[in-house]
Amino acid sequence: MLRIENLTKKYGKFLALDQLNLHIEKGELFGFVGPNGAGKTTTMRIVCGLLKATSGNVYVDGIDAIKNQEDIKRKVGYVPDFFGVYDNLKVSEYMEFYGSMYGMDKKTVDELSKGLLELVNLSDKEDEFVDTLSRGMKQRLCVARALIHNPDLLVLDEPNSGLDPRARFEMKEVLKNLSAMGKTIIISSHILPELSEMCTSIGIMEHGKLITSGKVEEVMQRTQGLQPIKIKAYVENMEKEEAQNYIATFLKEQPLVSKLNYTEDELLVTFGGDEKQSAELLKALFDKHIMVSQFYREKEDLESLFLKITGGQNDEA
Repeated sequence: MLRIENLTKKYGKFLALDQLNLHIEKGELFGFVGPNGAGKTTTMRIVCGLLKATSGNVYVDGIDAIKNQEDIKRKVGYVPDFFGVYDNLKVSEYMEFYGSMYGMDKKTVDELSKGLLELVNLSDKEDEFVDTLSRGMKQRLCVARALIHNPDLLVLDEPNSGLDPRARFEMKEVLKNLSAMGKTIIISSHILPELSEMCTSIGIMEHGKLITSGKVEEVMQRTQGLQPIKIKAYVENMEKEEAQNYIATFLKEQPLVSKLNYTEDELLVTFGGDEKQSAELLKALFDKHIMVSQFYREKEDLESLFLKITGGQNDEA
């Protein structure tokens, strides 16, 4: 559905995007992750035809997005990270206004709006004024508006920013429903646990470059070695300190072990092997008459993965 090739964007001497390459399959719910200034919003705006690239190629459903910006705007629905002011406009009028921008008559818009407002749980707000809605309702209305022309690709830039927990839950349910309907969705967010719950694939950006991307499970697996193995072990007829030194000396000799750190009664081992190699390490410990009572690697989550890959920077945009 979306293919980006060597995409570059410069603002004077500042390089916002540096030879970005990305491929998102049809039907994916793709999570864009990265610290402030990583290039997520720049990428999204270029994809939506709202910003010109310095160089590179973008294809949406096979159409060149850079050369055919007007055509792309009919293929893509965009939800920005802010909601404009619409004084004295009712929800139904708001939908009618955006429908008219795509050449739709009032009857067509009215028919489409009913289904879209139901989808985002705003059916009972059709005659309410937009500026009286809560922030969460406005964001869901913005999603409905972005779908009025039935786009193939929906792009959302920080849609949950500033929302309370209930509003975030409602937005998440809307996006999961859209994904189940087969829509291709790109979403950026700094609320990483929510992305990991609903996204089928992710991409992590930093300094205009894509550091890693792929199915959530694949990305976690590729970076598994970042999460240390926790070991509790003992050696018969040895005091605690002597046993710790014996175990540590043995582990340091193992080629896939890069770092050791003792807590009060636990050994944290940075180990670059896969599950089979982890099992072989456990067997090697037993072969050395080391009695192991605990040996496991905690499951990586998206938030800790992001912090490790980006060096602990916060994602705020």
